[in-house]
Amino acid sequence: MTETSPLRIGTRGSPLALAQAHEVRARLAAAHPDLAIPGAIEIVVIKTTGDMVLDRTLASIGGKGLFTKEIDEAQLESRIDIAVHSMKDVPTVLPPGLDLPCVLEREDTRDAFLCLRAARLADLPAGAVVGTASLRRGAQILYRRPDLRVEPLRGNVQTRLRKLEEGVVDATLLAMAGLRRLGLADRATSALETAEMLPAVAQGAIGVTCRSGDEAAHRRLAPLNHAPSHLRVRAERAFLAVLDGSCRTPIGGLAEIGGNTMTFRGLVIRPDGSEAHALRLSGPAAAPEALGRAAGEDLLGRCGPGFFTVRDGAEPAR
Repeated sequence: MTETSPLRIGTRGSPLALAQAHEVRARLAAAHPDLAIPGAIEIVVIKTTGDMVLDRTLASIGGKGLFTKEIDEAQLESRIDIAVHSMKDVPTVLPPGLDLPCVLEREDTRDAFLCLRAARLADLPAGAVVGTASLRRGAQILYRRPDLRVEPLRGNVQTRLRKLEEGVVDATLLAMAGLRRLGLADRATSALETAEMLPAVAQGAIGVTCRSGDEAAHRRLAPLNHAPSHLRVRAERAFLAVLDGSCRTPIGGLAEIGGNTMTFRGLVIRPDGSEAHALRLSGPAAAPEALGRAAGEDLLGRCGPGFFTVRDGAEPAR
């Protein structure tokens, strides 16, 4: 990026990813008058492995990083200046040379229940099929409702909504934040409160990365950062890092701030839903990583070796 070249925003090409990139572009233009000039910001679409492989679950093709690897490479090679990510897709350790200076104000962290035949997850009849690509969602569903069937369901939001309407599955779960950003919140049958379905780490948060030495990008992004949201995300990612979490492991985590105190809820659960461990800890909001690490170490100590291995004879929550 120079005074005469556009600021290049890298993003995936899904409707949700593009909506998030356009939100960042609008906020940049509002914060910096020179970026409001036509052509001052360019959105660059980058296809990732997660976008290209749609016939297998994320866990089976490598877990986290599938939606960020190619975008990270473009950044490090200076083909883009900044990148917009759904923070729940971002690995806990960024590639050397990249920073995360900006997290936008966080949206609704809850999961949405979508179904044409029941108002709530609890109302589904025994044997109903719930489609999800998330081991976290699938495991929590089976923990509460072992009488349901969980089947893999990949694709963007629009694809999953279409498959629901076609009767491929009886119900599915999506992030409320994504539905809101797409103007589709009315498609949710109900919202699952976090006491019923603990969200993914950093769910509902949009993060913007840039190269470590790019002072201009850091300066541009500073006004967009929402400090409380950033603190919450830092705590949750520290928790996940201790547990070495990925798409292969069912883990939920949510940090919330009240005054100067942060409260953290964490969950680890077997993929087949047969066993779960949960906790709640509080600490200073100014020390988010310490609280997240303490929560992760606590749960790690409870689980023991092989906790995330599906027991013999059990059907995994894919």
